[in-house]
Amino acid sequence: MEHRSTTICRKSIRLQVSKLKQPVGMEDAKSINSMGDEDLENANTVGENGGPDHLSEKFESMGSASGRCYSFTRIYQPPQHKPKEYPPMETLMLAYQSLGVVYGDLGTSPTQVLSSITITNLTEDDYVGILSLIIWSLTLFVLIKYVLIVLHADDHGEGGTFALYSTLCRHINFQGKLTDPTRRLESDATMTYYSRGSPLRSKTKNFIESNSKAQSLLTFVVLLGTCMVIGDGALTPATCGMALRRYESPLFRVLSALQGIQSRSSKITQNHVVFMAVVLFIILFAVQRCGTSKVSFSFTPIMLLWYVTNVSIGVYNIFKYQPSVLKAVSPHYIVKFFLRNGKAGWRLLGAIFLCITGAEALFADLGHFNKRAIQWAFSFVVYPAMILTYAGEAAYLIKNPDQIANAYYSSIPKPVYWPMFVISTLAAVIASQSMISATFSIVKQSVALDCFPRVHIIHTSSKHEGQVYCPEINYTLMILCIGLVIGAVVIWVMIITTCLATLVMLVIWETNIFLILGFFIFFISTEIIFLTSLLNKIPQGGWVPFAISAFFLTIMLSWRYGRREKKTYEAEMKLSLPELDHMLSREAIFRTPGICFFCTDLVNGIPPIIRQYINHTNSVREVMVIMTVRTLPVKKVLPEERFVVGRLGSNGVYRCLVQYGYKDTVGMEGDDGVAAIMAKLREQAEGRNEKRKLEMAAGGGVVFVIGRTILNPTRTKGWFARFTINYMYRFLQKNCRSTVSMLQIPPGMTLQVGMQYEI
Repeated sequence: MEHRSTTICRKSIRLQVSKLKQPVGMEDAKSINSMGDEDLENANTVGENGGPDHLSEKFESMGSASGRCYSFTRIYQPPQHKPKEYPPMETLMLAYQSLGVVYGDLGTSPTQVLSSITITNLTEDDYVGILSLIIWSLTLFVLIKYVLIVLHADDHGEGGTFALYSTLCRHINFQGKLTDPTRRLESDATMTYYSRGSPLRSKTKNFIESNSKAQSLLTFVVLLGTCMVIGDGALTPATCGMALRRYESPLFRVLSALQGIQSRSSKITQNHVVFMAVVLFIILFAVQRCGTSKVSFSFTPIMLLWYVTNVSIGVYNIFKYQPSVLKAVSPHYIVKFFLRNGKAGWRLLGAIFLCITGAEALFADLGHFNKRAIQWAFSFVVYPAMILTYAGEAAYLIKNPDQIANAYYSSIPKPVYWPMFVISTLAAVIASQSMISATFSIVKQSVALDCFPRVHIIHTSSKHEGQVYCPEINYTLMILCIGLVIGAVVIWVMIITTCLATLVMLVIWETNIFLILGFFIFFISTEIIFLTSLLNKIPQGGWVPFAISAFFLTIMLSWRYGRREKKTYEAEMKLSLPELDHMLSREAIFRTPGICFFCTDLVNGIPPIIRQYINHTNSVREVMVIMTVRTLPVKKVLPEERFVVGRLGSNGVYRCLVQYGYKDTVGMEGDDGVAAIMAKLREQAEGRNEKRKLEMAAGGGVVFVIGRTILNPTRTKGWFARFTINYMYRFLQKNCRSTVSMLQIPPGMTLQVGMQYEI
C-alpha cells in the first residue's frame, strides 16, 4: 500500500512535468528547485486532502495551455499526516521489545533510590511518606505527563526534543539567526494545513514569527535540551552506585549492581568492580551495530525476568514485614513528611528524582517503536512492577532501618541473592540502552534539520524507519561514558519538554487555555522544586554532565551558524536562469562532448559555484545536469520514481532530483543510474534535435563535478564569528560526511571544484 500510494502521487506529478512545451523560464526554474524536504515527504503520502483526485483538479485548474512547470509546493497541498496503523499483535510485539530498550534506565532505578537517602533516624511514617513521594512522582511525571500527554506530540512517529521543535517548525514560519531560511510560500498561509485557528493561537504564532529573538531563543533552548539528552546518553551507562554518590569512582549504575558482590568477599576491591564494568560497557556498545530489533529481542527476556523477580520479592517483603505500607498511595503522607522533616525533606528530593530518570528516554525512543506499544508496556508491566518493588523495599526498611545504605540488595531474601545479583547486573547494563537508542534517534533528527554535522546513519530495520544506528556517535558515547558521573541534566530536559509541549498544545492542538495553564503551572513548578534540590550536586561533581552538554552544544551551534551563513550566501548569490543562459550563449564558451553531473545540496535555485566553474574554465559539457540527492521517509523508492527531472532553458541544462528510500542501496558506480537519468531526460526532450543531442552526449563520457565551498569571513564580522567560521565550522566541515558521499561515485569520474564564499 505504501508503494502504491507513492506511485499514484508520482505519476500525477510526472503528468505535469511531461506537459512542458516551451523552455522553462526563471520562475519555473525556481519552481522546479523549490521542492523542500516537507514537499518530498508529502509527495509520498496520500492524505485526506492530497489524493490523486485532488492533484488532478489542481492540474486542470492550472490549465495545460500555459506550458509551464509549476512548483510542487504550489500544485500539492500538504496533507494531514496519517501515522502508520499497527495491528494489535504487532503492537503487542513492539511493546514486548520496548521493555529491553526503552525502560531499562527507568526500570532499574529501585537499586539506587532508597539507598541514596542520607537522612538518619527515619520512622515508619517517614518511609511511608518517601514511598508516597516515589509513587506519585512515577504517576504524575511518567504516567500522566509523558505516557498520556507528551507522547501525542510526536513528529511523524519520532519523539524527543527535536520532534517537538520539528512539529512547531511546520506550523510556525521560523526566520531567526539560528534557523533555516523558510521554504514556505506566502500563499501557504491560506492553506488549511497552515490555518491560523483560534485568536490566541494566531497571536502566539504572530508573536513568534515576528520576533527573531524569540525564534533564536526557542531554537537555542531546543539545541540545549538535545545536547543534554546526548550528554545523558553518555552518562546513563555510568550511573552512580554507592561509592559514586560521593563521586569517588567513575562508574554509576553498573557499579551499583556489581558492588553487591563486594559485600560477599573482602578480596574483591573497587578496582576489580570498575574493570568488570568497563568490560561490560565495551560489550554493550559493540552489539549496537546489530540494530534495535536484535538488541531488544536479546535484552527483553532479561528485563522481563527482572520485573517478574522484583515483583515477587516485593510482594514477599510487603506481606512479611509491613503490609500497611501500601497506604502510601494516599498523597497526604507526602504533606505530613515535609511538615515533619522540613529542609531535610527538600534535600531528599534529589534522591527521589532518581526514580523517574529515564522518563525522557521514553519519549525520545518513540521512533524505534510506536506510541501505543510504549503506552502498553509502561501501563501494564513497568508501572505496577516498580510500585510493588519500591513498596517491598520500604516494608523491609521499616523493620530494618539500619540497612538503608544497601537497601535493595539487603531486601533480597538470602536463598535468591546470587541469582538476583546476576539478573540485576545484566539489567544495569541494559539500562544504558534506552539513552543510547534515544541518542541515535536525536542525532538522526538533528542531521535532518541540518543542526548537526552529517554522520553515517544506518537504518537497521526494513519495517521501522525510526530504528537507526550511528557508528560515530556510538563509539563517542562509549569513550565518554567510561569515567563519568551523573548530574542534574535530566530535570532540565524535562523542563524544556514541558515548555515545548505547552507551545504545541497552544499553537497546534488548540487545547483549552485552562487545561494548558493547569498542565504548565503544575509541572513547571514541581520540576523547578526538584531542580533546586538537584543543584546541590553541582559542586560535588554534577558539573560534568553540563560540561559534556556544553561540548555538544558548541558543535551544534557552530555547525548551525556556519550552515546558515552558507545558505544565506547561496540564496543571495545564486544564478538566475537568464544569467545562466547568457553565460552559456557566449562565443568564448566551449561546449565539450559528454555529460556533466553537477552535484549540489542546494534545492532552491542554481548554486553560485557553477558561475565560478564556467568563468574559470570557459568550458561546459554539452549536457549539464544539476543534481541533488535526498533520502525520503519511505522504505524504498520505486525505480521509475527514482529520478525527477526538468529542463532549465534551452542550452542543454537540466535539473535532477535523485531520491532514495532509507533502505535503498545507494550508488552510481555502474552505468544503470546514468542510463536511467538519460532516459528520463529523453522523455522531456522537445523534438528530434534535443533527443539526438542527448544521445550523442551520452557517448561522450560522464563526469561528476562536486563543489567544495570554503567560508571566508570578512573583517566586518566580529572576532567571535570569525573564530567560529575559521576554526570550529571549518573543522567540522572537513571531517563530516559529504551529502554526495553515499553515491559512491568512482574516483575516475569525479572532479572537485572549490570556491571561497566571502561572507
